[in-house]
Amino acid sequence: MTKRVVLVTGGGRGIGEAISVIFGKNGDIVVVNYLSNEKRAREVVAKIKEADGEAIALKADISRHDEAFRMIDDIVEKYGRLDVLVNNAGMAKGGLLMLLDEKDWDSVINANLKGVFNCCKAASRQMIAQKKGIIINVSSLSGITGLAGQSDYSAAKGGVIAFTKAIAKELAQFGILVNAVAPGVIDTEMLSDVPEAIRKKFLEMIPLKRFGKPEEVAGIVKFLASPEASYITGEAIVVSGGLP
Repeated sequence: MTKRVVLVTGGGRGIGEAISVIFGKNGDIVVVNYLSNEKRAREVVAKIKEADGEAIALKADISRHDEAFRMIDDIVEKYGRLDVLVNNAGMAKGGLLMLLDEKDWDSVINANLKGVFNCCKAASRQMIAQKKGIIINVSSLSGITGLAGQSDYSAAKGGVIAFTKAIAKELAQFGILVNAVAPGVIDTEMLSDVPEAIRKKFLEMIPLKRFGKPEEVAGIVKFLASPEASYITGEAIVVSGGLP
């Protein structure tokens, strides 16, 4: 049986690391994309190989159209195909609207939304030629509910969901499934940077009274790339512990 080729953008840390590892343990060939932290990406590759998986690290700034296309071309040249694209790369800066810097707004939109567009456009060419493929975009609960002090991030992640639903309709005729996952508050390094008082407030709001684990998000991503999800497209699955 031919191994699937899976690209995980921002696959070297947090939720991205968990996604990379779960596909690696599943027997897929994993391409761990990174922008600046090569060491972390290579550590994830090593972790996958230790579990008898196959993986490589590949640097690219997915917010740049040319780099996203080059990355996909390099993958296809090496493996001959691309079966699953997981758009996980992103960033958050935040700030109240009246204090939000235009450059910060642009960088957040570029990383979280434009990067998804670039990678989907590049990958869809190959997937159309293959007459099948799976695209999973990592959004956020913030993209559904909005989050005060995170208007840039909320706008970008909301855009990811709308974009997912739109291209799912376009690409279905080619046998390509496109879905999104919208995590709530997940226990990653990003959360550890949040002040303790705010973390406690988040915890009080979550019905399950705990933060999510990156592996729990990764499990949903793996499901969406499985045969059991072959009749699901254009959906955004919330993984939030009941947080509305």
